[in-house]
Amino acid sequence: MKRILSVLTLLVLLVSCASKTENTMTVLGNIKGLKKGTLYLQHFKDSNLVVLDSVEIQGDGNFVFAHELDEPDVFYLYLNKQDNNDLNDRITFFGESGDITINTNWNTFDLNPEISGSISNKKLEEFNDMMSQFGIRELELFQLAAQPEFQEDTLKQDSIQRLIDRNVLGTYRYALNFGLINGDSYVTPYLMTTVAEVVNPIYLDSVYKVLEPQVASSKYGKLLRAQLDGQ
Repeated sequence: MKRILSVLTLLVLLVSCASKTENTMTVLGNIKGLKKGTLYLQHFKDSNLVVLDSVEIQGDGNFVFAHELDEPDVFYLYLNKQDNNDLNDRITFFGESGDITINTNWNTFDLNPEISGSISNKKLEEFNDMMSQFGIRELELFQLAAQPEFQEDTLKQDSIQRLIDRNVLGTYRYALNFGLINGDSYVTPYLMTTVAEVVNPIYLDSVYKVLEPQVASSKYGKLLRAQLDGQ
C-alpha cells in the first residue's frame, strides 16, 4: 500500500510539473509518522481563511500542492489529524513561485518545521527568530522582577523596568532596521503592518519609501500605505 501511495504521489507531482507556469507555487513534503489525516492548503482572502486545496493522506505522509500566485503571500498548511486535538495543527509560511519543501512530524506539526525553497519565508524566519530572542529576554526580566528581593526594593524595580523598556525599544529598532535593509522583500510590508500601531509613522514611512516598486504595489505594500495614510 505504501508503495502504491508513493507512486500516486509521484504521478501527481509529474502532472503538476507538466502544467507549471512561472507563477506556480508547488508545495511538497512529508509529515513523518502520519498514517491518516487530511491536509489543507489555506489562504486569507477578504479577511476570510479559505481552503485552496486539500489532500487525504493514507499510509504515509507525502503531499503535493500546486497553486498559481499573483505575488508572494502568506499561506497555511492545516492538518486535521483526526485525533480530537486542535493543538499543533497549522504551519504558517510565506509562499512564492517555485518549489517549496516542508517536512515536519505529525505530533509536533507546527513546531520547527523544515521549510526550504522560499526566499521570502527565509526572511520571515530570520525576523521571527530575532523577535523570539527579544521575547525570551523580556520573559527573563519579568521573572527576575517577580523575585522577592526585587519586589522589596524600589531601586531594583526601577532598574528592571528600564531594562524591560530598553528591550521593547530594541524590538522596534530591529523591526525598522530590518525593513530599511530589505526593501526588495515582500515580507517587509507584511511585517511592518504588524507594528504600525505602535511605531512612529515617520519611521514606517521611511521604510515604505525604500520598498521596491513591485513590493510597494503588492497586497501588503498597499495595506502598509493605507495604514500610514490613516494615522
